[in-house]
Amino acid sequence: MHANDVMTPFVISVTPDAMVTEAAQIMLATGVSGLPVIDPAGKLVGMLTEGDLLRRAETETEHERPRWLEYILGPGKAAQEFVRAHGRKVGEVMTDDPISVTRETGLEEVVKLMERRRLKRVPVVQGNAVVGIISRANLVSALVKAAKHAPSVAAADRRIRDEIFSEMKKTTWAPIATVTVSVENGVVTLSGAVFDENTRRALIVLAENTPGVKSVQDEMVWIEPTTGFAVPAPSFAAAAPVRQ
Repeated sequence: MHANDVMTPFVISVTPDAMVTEAAQIMLATGVSGLPVIDPAGKLVGMLTEGDLLRRAETETEHERPRWLEYILGPGKAAQEFVRAHGRKVGEVMTDDPISVTRETGLEEVVKLMERRRLKRVPVVQGNAVVGIISRANLVSALVKAAKHAPSVAAADRRIRDEIFSEMKKTTWAPIATVTVSVENGVVTLSGAVFDENTRRALIVLAENTPGVKSVQDEMVWIEPTTGFAVPAPSFAAAAPVRQ
């Protein structure tokens, strides 16, 4: 899966010149905990999150450090914290140089990025334009959709396997006790032992004629009746596609 498959295409954003209080009201009204900051040219220039609004003068939660620690941290750090606590415009308190991904970025890469950078959301860009956003909620939603789809595939595979066994039981030649049938995504694998090459071919044909089968993988071993030698499946029978 890719970013394009799970992202939210409708992005709620703010501009750098928007007031911090205005952005906070948007976050509360829309139920989001972060907003992409987009300049008038449409370019992504930052992210404003709840974390950026934790240490604010209005709530009397700005950093108060001992003077000796400020000397160690340097004047730049103290000045930066002052701006974040007292800045009134989004551009003054936002996180600069935001992390982003493209539509084609693999979902695994997106998750690794979010884990490594401890991000709750990542903007999706195409060129300079923001075309979507991926949040942790989007990833949870993708999980639910995948879980709903998985049982239907497994159920189809079980049906194919049951039908093959049912047809085998109707015959007098199928060695049910020595042949195992497994199915994954419509691909049938026949394994185990047969004692006659005609039986091998017949089992392959039986599987090929079962509705829903995409291909048949022959992994059956032929046991030579006289010597007991085991002969592996011929290469021509492996992964034989089913002709529609």
